[in-house]
Amino acid sequence: MTENRAIINPSEKYGVLPRTRDLFFGNAWHRPDGGYAATVNPANQDELGNCAVANATDVDRAVQAAHTAFATWRDTAPGARATFMRELAAKIRASADEFALIDAINCGNPVREMTRDAVIAAAQIDYYAGLVHELKGDTLPMGSGVLNYSLREPLGVVARIVAYNHPLMFLAGKLAPAIAAGNTVVMKPPAQAPLSSYRLAEIIADTLPPGVVNIVTGGSECGAALVDHPLVRKVALIGSVQTGSNILRAAAEKIIPVTLELGGKNPLVICPDADLERAVTGAVGGMNFTWAGQSCGSTSRCFAHSSVYDEVCAGITELIPKLHRCGDPTNMNTTMGSLISEPQFNKVMAFIEGAKEEGARLLCGGRPSADQTLSKGWFVEPTVFADVTPAMRLFREEVFGPVLSVIPWSDEDELVTQINSVDYGLTASIWTRDLQRAHRLASRIESGYVWINHMTSHFIGAEFGGYKKSGLGREEGLSELLSYTQVKNIHVRLD
Repeated sequence: MTENRAIINPSEKYGVLPRTRDLFFGNAWHRPDGGYAATVNPANQDELGNCAVANATDVDRAVQAAHTAFATWRDTAPGARATFMRELAAKIRASADEFALIDAINCGNPVREMTRDAVIAAAQIDYYAGLVHELKGDTLPMGSGVLNYSLREPLGVVARIVAYNHPLMFLAGKLAPAIAAGNTVVMKPPAQAPLSSYRLAEIIADTLPPGVVNIVTGGSECGAALVDHPLVRKVALIGSVQTGSNILRAAAEKIIPVTLELGGKNPLVICPDADLERAVTGAVGGMNFTWAGQSCGSTSRCFAHSSVYDEVCAGITELIPKLHRCGDPTNMNTTMGSLISEPQFNKVMAFIEGAKEEGARLLCGGRPSADQTLSKGWFVEPTVFADVTPAMRLFREEVFGPVLSVIPWSDEDELVTQINSVDYGLTASIWTRDLQRAHRLASRIESGYVWINHMTSHFIGAEFGGYKKSGLGREEGLSELLSYTQVKNIHVRLD
């Protein structure tokens, strides 16, 4: 960590990057007590300048600013809150190209895809702006002379901690339900890719009242201080199972609600009657190779029926190089980006070597990119293993990298047992022309979000979340908005 405020862009090619990298709360910039640390471009290891690192003292200042703002924001009329939110969404949408380039430089995902992230975030903000009048209570019939009714009230200051694979989309989109419900929020961007958060803060400063949305960058100390702060009334995380477990323990001490969207080891099932061309395309698309497999929803276990298993393996191997090739994330033609960091690169390569040692059959990839122009970045080729068995680590554990397993099946009961044998249950994809089989499998698979003859897409208003260790709670729908409220019952005698 460095203590100097050297936050000047390192070269003209990165002129799009925000120059101010301090903590943002109360609609003002504040130098961190915790100092500064460097951030880099994972595609080439270029240094991108220093960013603020919040410690517990900094977090307290940010939470206090949010707490002060809550007294006014909670009483702001729902329609007025919605107006503020729609203005924020419009400004984010107008800056989509800028946000996309910042995230491509800082997290390694292809710039063409990151433009969609900004558009999706803006749509989520608009969606929750449209739901502010659904924060309704109820009346209970009690007879003459008595009125009994309930109100939905905001919780107070809430904290949201988001992951590095979609920095802007998670930051901007996930603040929406919290502030729509009348809460104020302190956001913690990913430590590995914080740069788009500073640009977002600039827009927030020109759009929302002071203290409604606050942004503190930093590492584990920052996150722990947010969770532990006595004025934080709820915590929501997009992250790892271990981090989610730590947050649950801390939240239990405070007795506060938690929403967790964690990992996945998600199945994609190809039945013998499936349209094979579409199913193979779905298997490749569902792996999210575009962002190097760094997605909790990736369908990383492809269960192909034994009658079509060889065709599926051949089809996937043939299709991948046509669709995905590692490249410079800032190039509009790039179809696959880099991993976020050296530790993640080493983790992925260890999984690959372990799969080989355990007897999985490598169909393609399995090595760093052979493109010498990418040699300084953390690139791993799209990798596919066949003949993966439940005894293998690759079958059970989340890689969070571009590694797809293909597994044969023949008996449906055994298939379901194998699918449900892991600790995760986030998404699933089923490919079949048999409507009865599709619904039967969808009901038996332990996953919170199931596609049939489709994959990857989220739909605004459709509740997203996982079973088992994939998380707690649901997001992207009305229930997420309601989860940022508490219910008060009021009983009135009128006589």
